[in-house]
Amino acid sequence: MERNNESSGNFILLGFSDQPKLGMVLFFTNMVFYFLAITGNSSIIFLSLVDPRLHTPMYFFLCNLSLLDLCYTSSSIPQMLVNLWGPQKTITYIGCVIQLFAFLSVGGIECILLSVMAYDRFVAVCKPLHYMTIMHPQLCLRLAACAWVTGIANSILMSPLTMSLERCGHHHINHFVCEMPAIIRISCVDTRRVEGLAFFLAIPIVLVPLTIILVSYGYIVATVLRIQSAAGKRKAFNTCSSHMIVVIPLCILRGNVVSLFYSTIIYMYMQPGNVASQDQGKFLTLFYCLVTPTLNPFIYTLRNKDVKGAMWKVLGKDHSLSDARGH
Repeated sequence: MERNNESSGNFILLGFSDQPKLGMVLFFTNMVFYFLAITGNSSIIFLSLVDPRLHTPMYFFLCNLSLLDLCYTSSSIPQMLVNLWGPQKTITYIGCVIQLFAFLSVGGIECILLSVMAYDRFVAVCKPLHYMTIMHPQLCLRLAACAWVTGIANSILMSPLTMSLERCGHHHINHFVCEMPAIIRISCVDTRRVEGLAFFLAIPIVLVPLTIILVSYGYIVATVLRIQSAAGKRKAFNTCSSHMIVVIPLCILRGNVVSLFYSTIIYMYMQPGNVASQDQGKFLTLFYCLVTPTLNPFIYTLRNKDVKGAMWKVLGKDHSLSDARGH
C-alpha cells in the first residue's frame, strides 16, 4: 500500500530554495544558457543534414552529440525554470521517472560517444591515408548504435531500481532535478546494493571511455611531435583541435568541457550518495546538463571553416568571397 502511494504522489524539488536571492539570477542566467544551447545544437544538426560537405564521420558523431545535448537540457531545464519562477516546486512521479531515465541514458551515451569521437580523431591524425577506409559509414553507425544501446540499457536497469527504493513518505528532493544520487538520498532503506551496482556499471560506461580518450590523444600528440614540418604539425593539430580543446587538461581556461564532464559524472556516480556534498552536486549537475551543452557547439565549430561555409550557404551568401574580402 505504501509503495502504491509512493508511486502515485508528487515530489518536491527543493532546488535552490534555500538561497532565495540566487533564484532570479539563476532563472535569467539559465534561460539565456538554455536558449543558446537549443539554438546552437539545433543549428549543428540542421547544417549537418543540409550541407553535403558535412556528411563525414566527424559531423555524424557531432550531430549525435548535439542531439544528446538537446535531450539533456530539455529534460530538466524547463522544469527548473518553472520551479525557479513560481512558488510551486513540485514534479509529478511520472515526470521524475522521465527525468531520471533521460539523465541516466543520455549521460551514458555521451560518455561513450565522446570516446568514439576521440578514436575518430586518432584515425584521422595517425592513419590519414586509411581514414575513409577505416571510418566507413557502417562502422560509424555501429559505434553510434553501441553508444545509444549501452546508455539506454544502463538506464533501463538503474531507473526502476532507483525508483523502487522505499522512501517512507519522504518526497522532498534536495535538488532541482530527479537525479539518481538525490533520489537515493531520500531512501529509508539500505541502498548499498544499488550504489554498488551503479559504481560497477560506471567502470565500462565512464572510466573505460575516459581511458580511450586519454590513450587516443596520447597517440595523437606523439604522432604530431614526430612530424618534421611546421605546416604538417599545424594541419594535424587543426584536424582534431576542436575535440582537443575540450579534452587536454591544459586547456581548462579555454573550455575544457570533456574532462569537466567526466569529472562531474565520476564525482556524482562513483561515490556513495550520502557522501557527496549536496550543494556541490547541484552546481555540478547544472554544469553538465546546461553549461556543457551550451559550450559544445561553440567549441566544436567556432573556428571550423566547413561549418562557417555551410552557414553562409544557408544564408544565401558566398563564403569564399567573404573570406577573400577578409584577406
